Amino acid sequence: MAIDSVNDLWDTLMGAQPDPPGLLVLVTAVIGLVVASFRPLWRVARNAVTIAHEGGHALAALLTGRKLRGIRLEFDTSGLTLSAGRPTGPGMMFTLLGGYIAPSLVGLGGAWLLGGNRITLLLWLVVVLLLLMLINIRNVFGVVSLVVTGAIVLAVSWYATPQVQAAFAYAGVWFLLFGGVRPVFELQKLRSRGRMPESDADQLAGVTHIPALFWVGVFLVVDLTALVVGGFMLAGQWLPSISAA
Repeated sequence: MAIDSVNDLWDTLMGAQPDPPGLLVLVTAVIGLVVASFRPLWRVARNAVTIAHEGGHALAALLTGRKLRGIRLEFDTSGLTLSAGRPTGPGMMFTLLGGYIAPSLVGLGGAWLLGGNRITLLLWLVVVLLLLMLINIRNVFGVVSLVVTGAIVLAVSWYATPQVQAAFAYAGVWFLLFGGVRPVFELQKLRSRGRMPESDADQLAGVTHIPALFWVGVFLVVDLTALVVGGFMLAGQWLPSISAA
């Protein structure tokens, strides 16, 4: 992608790309579902979900006036976000709530941008968010994970053809929409076995005095809603091509 001036850069970011082929939307949906469902692929790709999860905690903490202390991303795809402030109250509640719903909401936002064919803008926003998150990373693997992810997204947005950019963006958004749901089921499975006594849901129960299972249900409802709404937004790029055919 050649950029000759600031105006060209602005036009490239804010301009709409051509409508993607309907088949591309369908194929990337299948790819996103397979990656989120097939365990060997999920083990690797889940890092992207963890990045969004911890980013959700961090953003919620900042928006509610808490002081962000740092973020850790681990090799086993777990993560930890530390913030300072009152241990109870709305700020703590929204900070805890932000994690499990963040990947799906990011996917929903991505679907909205793709609905307007703002593919390059989406990719560059991802790079900016990763850079902002990088400032608060406190371990080596977290730094490497964000730098590698950001470099891949930036390379695709800068060097790839519009068709490759579209395939990459659609596959990523579909994956976040599907992949945002799976951790909720994993969470409840581990909770039922007593292996996650300090999960976000259990901490929310301690802060709000509402049972943890209720918060698991909130996570699931939000994520499924984002999947359905985002899925319709993305499918809207595919269905017209079928009607035209």
